[in-house]
Amino acid sequence: MDDAKRDAGALDWLEAELADTFDEDIELELSEPALSLELRKIYKKAHPQTIDRQVYYRELIRLQSELIKLQDWVAHHKRKVVVVFEGRDSAGKGGVIKRISQRLNPRICRVVALPAPTDREKTQWYFQRYVPHLPAGGEIVLFDRSWYNRAGVERVMGFASPDQVEEFFRDVPEFERMLVRSGIILVKYWFSITDQEQQMRFMMRIHDPMKQWKLSPMDLQSRVRWEHYTKAKEEMFSRTNIPEAQWYIVEGNDKKRARLNCIDHLLAQIPYEPVPHEEIALPERVFNPDYERATLPPELYVPQKY
Repeated sequence: MDDAKRDAGALDWLEAELADTFDEDIELELSEPALSLELRKIYKKAHPQTIDRQVYYRELIRLQSELIKLQDWVAHHKRKVVVVFEGRDSAGKGGVIKRISQRLNPRICRVVALPAPTDREKTQWYFQRYVPHLPAGGEIVLFDRSWYNRAGVERVMGFASPDQVEEFFRDVPEFERMLVRSGIILVKYWFSITDQEQQMRFMMRIHDPMKQWKLSPMDLQSRVRWEHYTKAKEEMFSRTNIPEAQWYIVEGNDKKRARLNCIDHLLAQIPYEPVPHEEIALPERVFNPDYERATLPPELYVPQKY
């Protein structure tokens, strides 16, 4: 295949991906009619023009294609990658995680979002419930919140005592150094938004039936205790920003830019490179002249309503 044909094929693939992504975005847009028109006007007025939609999707697809190369490198060399996502409630962690994992193999890249600890887990060594979710060789793990719950929500909401918090701060640097010494590539992100932006996003969720499930009692309390969370975050940075695993702050007020910036930065933290691939050829279909396909009963089929 000459270069011109190869380039044309790549463009066709890109246009098809863009069309598919646009369709998905339109579906999400159509979920908003239940949202207050006045609230939508306020939201749009409060936000400057974001990145152009076509530019955003082209960049997103380009970055996702690089994530696939990263995935192949991790699998080929049996590397271990952990990415920690922390930050304010509604700051956009979930949106970035979704875009990172969207086109990757779930057997290689998995998302870990643990529920509240059970009574048994509360009596364990604090890091014990997280250790089973760490990657083996050839795996990427994305923690949608992590052991830093103790430095944030558990501390602010009183679920952990001052002694437990202090013990956490003493232990976590060495815990993370142990992970890095074991060969894990550890990257930590904090998603930051302004007070006003969080309030607006919470209002959007309250008035959108499709998003109300995203609001938990802990989320609502984060509005009341904004300053407490700020102080907790500042101490967390000062005591856990170690050379082996430093923090990176993602400005999250503009969701689209936050997604692109975070993915681009993540790719830059890992020294991946292309790995060899065997050329794939589709084998010929084998036909058996004596085989006759059975007729299945119609009740097994999903009705074709559309």
